[in-house]
Amino acid sequence: MTRALPPLTALRAFEAFARAGSMTRAAQDLAITHGAVSRQVRALELRMGVRLVVGPRRDLRLTEAGQRLAAALSSAFDMIAAALPGAALDRELVVSCYGTFAMKWLIPRLPGFLDQQPGLRVRILESYAPVDFGLGYQAAIRSIEGRPAGDWRYTAFMPNHVGLVMSAELLAEQGGDLQRVLALPRLHCASFLAGWSEWGRQAGIALPPSPMDREFEHNSHMLEAAAAGLGVGVTTWSFAEPEVLRGRLAAPFGFVTIPARYLYLRPRLAENPAAEAFGLWLRAEGARAPPPPGLTLPKAGRVDTGMGAA
Repeated sequence: MTRALPPLTALRAFEAFARAGSMTRAAQDLAITHGAVSRQVRALELRMGVRLVVGPRRDLRLTEAGQRLAAALSSAFDMIAAALPGAALDRELVVSCYGTFAMKWLIPRLPGFLDQQPGLRVRILESYAPVDFGLGYQAAIRSIEGRPAGDWRYTAFMPNHVGLVMSAELLAEQGGDLQRVLALPRLHCASFLAGWSEWGRQAGIALPPSPMDREFEHNSHMLEAAAAGLGVGVTTWSFAEPEVLRGRLAAPFGFVTIPARYLYLRPRLAENPAAEAFGLWLRAEGARAPPPPGLTLPKAGRVDTGMGAA
């Protein structure tokens, strides 16, 4: 069923006049001539068979019918604008991100970005799943090795490092000895089960068999277990940084860089100034973030894999 509506150009011209209160200002808003606005408004009146504006040329005002139509058009155009793809991005930016990364690294730094962007809301959605921009977010943060598989724009904003973490009390009980530490229960996170093997490979360590494995659903839970003395875990520096700097966790052998980097991902064709500003801010924050302590291992515990740090 088709709607018997007047031409959109005439409706836009009339709504611009009603909003601006002047044919001249309406013409400036629409980037057309004063005469074009006047002709469009007159054509709309003829089409509808009702007067919408009255008065002398220099003091036109809306009739009652004109006021009703102007209110309806303004509301309708606002709804259309709000429904356009990307229309709300100047007010809210939704970012998909690992939960522990958001908690330990991103959110503590976020006030600095919000101070630069008055009125912008940033909403963080926790996810470890593959990126899918059809789920309602406009940007994503992931740790990815090499080039991401999707057809996205991406910015590498920070390297990734992994290392062993444990409580200072448990470390003292082991005398700081690597072999004794490796004989402790090993803590794992379900989203990073390859953590121990990745650390061993990059560090050049021949890992002995695990005496006991304890698995946790979230990285934050594993970090709490490590702080509580339940064993030793492998985690990334971005997760452990605040706890290590406060002394709540010990990282006795430092951290080693892994191939996966932190990437900031956006849809290739989307134009979103807020998302771009967020990416620039992430790069700056990544560059100024405190680096982790480097890898320091006793040579007796090392094997030559050709991949480990010197």
